[in-house]
Amino acid sequence: MTKVQAPIPTGEFRHDDALEPDPFLTNLRATPVCPVRMPYGKGNCWLVTDYANVKTVTTDRRFSRAALIGTDYPRITPVAIAQPEAINLMDPPVLNRLRHVVATAFTTACVEKLRPFTRKRADQLLDDIAASGQPADVMAGLAHRLPLIVISELLGVPEADRSWLREQTVAMMSMSPDTAVRAAEAKAELRRYFGELSAARRGNPSDDLISALATAHISDKPLSAEELAVLAMLLLVSGHDTTTNQIGNIVYMLLSRPDAMAWLRADPDGLPRAIEELLRYIPFRQGVGIPRVATQDLELDGVAIAAGDFVHVSYLAANRDPAVYDQPDGLDFDRTDSPPHLTFGYGPHRCLGSHLARMVLHEAIDALLARFPRLHLAVPPEQVAFNTGSIWRHPIALPVAW
Repeated sequence: MTKVQAPIPTGEFRHDDALEPDPFLTNLRATPVCPVRMPYGKGNCWLVTDYANVKTVTTDRRFSRAALIGTDYPRITPVAIAQPEAINLMDPPVLNRLRHVVATAFTTACVEKLRPFTRKRADQLLDDIAASGQPADVMAGLAHRLPLIVISELLGVPEADRSWLREQTVAMMSMSPDTAVRAAEAKAELRRYFGELSAARRGNPSDDLISALATAHISDKPLSAEELAVLAMLLLVSGHDTTTNQIGNIVYMLLSRPDAMAWLRADPDGLPRAIEELLRYIPFRQGVGIPRVATQDLELDGVAIAAGDFVHVSYLAANRDPAVYDQPDGLDFDRTDSPPHLTFGYGPHRCLGSHLARMVLHEAIDALLARFPRLHLAVPPEQVAFNTGSIWRHPIALPVAW
């Protein structure tokens, strides 16, 4: 009897109501290593959804990011966001040397030095919100502004350029085929901007991260102009986009879940623990990110992966793995003895700015709740519209009153 092969599912990733998990990823939890077809790029790929195998793929050197260069790899955006010179398309040991230089600006000590500045700017933004009267939009007044201010301060981006840079990063992350040309233009504009800024800092360095990178040597030679531009661009995008969106997501979650807000009001010192659980729980993005390529034939969870196969991982699905988290689809600020979430990734490509993101999230949420003890949504939760046009999930606007 001829065996009928099951059809390969197409990754129909979508934003469901508010911050509900993507049903496509939820259904794939039962098949931790599954063949899928992505909306863009050539060929099929594997999608890994369970915690243990996600950690394996992201740390096993038989899976390469550098091997993606020059390929039309399967992905969820019309235009590939990753660039050939980018740190997120490097493999160890080259990756490790560059990460070491960048990581010096994101150590706990360096981030803590930025904490007073971050809190001061958060309080100033909240002064503006209070002065404008209620209802006010948390996204426009706080979320879109504070993370960009902090990462720009760290990088040394002039204040006059920051709003324009934000517009370009939003355009570059679009998932719609109708905006593919605009996304490509935004990507080129960002690259041009940071190429010029990095060149200027190399000739006249200052006390900022771009200057440090421009004057650093990796393997006894400086970064090329292209490498500098792409790295600075990546740091700006990754350094504020996720934090911006998560401020909105976390505030929405707290204000739409009376039990969660009651827990936090009863134990304000528990905010760091609550943020970690919210980071695990909230599906902060759409679909998957940058895949890897298997460099040799291997087996993963009993599934044969051939050399040259593309392999995606889902941190979102791994964060809901029932083999790792008790009642994974529940929000539990008292969760104990669970492994760390994978929201910031894992392995050599784990987010360098995770300390910074946590600090900004803590100061933003703590300042907001301290300033407005009676903060509440100004509309019913179901009337809050969420972004569905890019890879990020977040409220488009978050009207609140106090």
